[in-house]
Amino acid sequence: MAQSAAPHVVVIGGGFGGAACARALRRSDPKLRVTLVDPGSEIPSTYIAGPLSNSVIAGLRDRRLQRFGYDKIAGEGITVVIASATAIDPVARTIALSAGGPLSYARLVLSPGIAFRWDAIAGYDAVSSRRMPHAFINSQQIALLRVQLEDMPDGGVVAISAPVNPARCPPAPYERASLIAHYLKTNKPRSKVLILDAKDSFTMQRQFQAAWKELYPGLLEWVPLSSGGLVTSVDMVARTVTTDFDSYKVDVASIIPPQHAGEIAISSGIADRTGWCPIDPVTFASKLQPNIHVIGDAAIGGAMPKSASAAVSEAKLCAAAIVALLRGETPAAPTLESACYSLVAPNYAISIKGRYHVVDGQFMEIEGAGSTSPVDAPAEKRATEAQQADEWYRTITHEAFG
Repeated sequence: MAQSAAPHVVVIGGGFGGAACARALRRSDPKLRVTLVDPGSEIPSTYIAGPLSNSVIAGLRDRRLQRFGYDKIAGEGITVVIASATAIDPVARTIALSAGGPLSYARLVLSPGIAFRWDAIAGYDAVSSRRMPHAFINSQQIALLRVQLEDMPDGGVVAISAPVNPARCPPAPYERASLIAHYLKTNKPRSKVLILDAKDSFTMQRQFQAAWKELYPGLLEWVPLSSGGLVTSVDMVARTVTTDFDSYKVDVASIIPPQHAGEIAISSGIADRTGWCPIDPVTFASKLQPNIHVIGDAAIGGAMPKSASAAVSEAKLCAAAIVALLRGETPAAPTLESACYSLVAPNYAISIKGRYHVVDGQFMEIEGAGSTSPVDAPAEKRATEAQQADEWYRTITHEAFG
């Protein structure tokens, strides 16, 4: 009877944000009933982690190290449901599932990640991504891009499209280009990497470009928006990638489309016209639907980064706010943290870190609280940051998945 009377909090999305939030809820108040809902990946009951996956593409890391299950989460008394959430009724507070009966909730946490805008690039959709992989979500795509690089002849051209922001992990396309350039320099040195960018600037641009000049001169080219970097169409048969200004013949292409919040957020009216979910930054409560909180890549609220570490930080803050609200208390003002490491080569990494607080209803970066790798750092510093990237990955995956 006591258990049935306990509030039920459902978390949709078993990535970094959702998994960490479910665990934080359970630890903050063991009397809560917590259910984690996730559709699983191509490997049942498994989450495929995005951080460090570019190292898999470059042949520097085993892709099995990107896989995480939910056994430890279930062992903490959290109910894990492997199914897709197909509809949310915010009035009845119920969730329809692809398998099993509906779930009711007192509070709902939505951490659905991102979905692609498949209509943004002519000739490119989910089917054609099997030939020009985005390699941005699942391990099959990552493995496909790796095989294509291995099969490409020396002297080939690899194109990577970098999407407009907001997007998941903004430095990821540039890290990918860097590590592919390392693979080509080592194995196919007459080849070339081409970044076709929908932007004129990007995160850690000075650090990346200094590294490219040092490590990959003549091998890697960045084409910004103002020089015709916006990809408008692809031709699978001719293997061409077309921008506003030019058309490029490519051997391998990794096309990363523009993005929006996960589909369940769109279909349930939790995303606004931008395609993202506006939130109250103190509680992460949706501004569009009651009793629903949004964390991770799907949420927008000022300077919140779309990174795995930000999602885990949001998860903990959101869990604390929900527990306070269920107790009739006022949630504390949050301070959000984020860290992002990007590998440019083996034993060579750069990073950006930040702390954020709430100002006028939006997250703003705390001046002087963050840091970015120096542009002119010595090799020892780059190697240290590469070690820190490995340590960061072990820590954050442990926080989320146990």
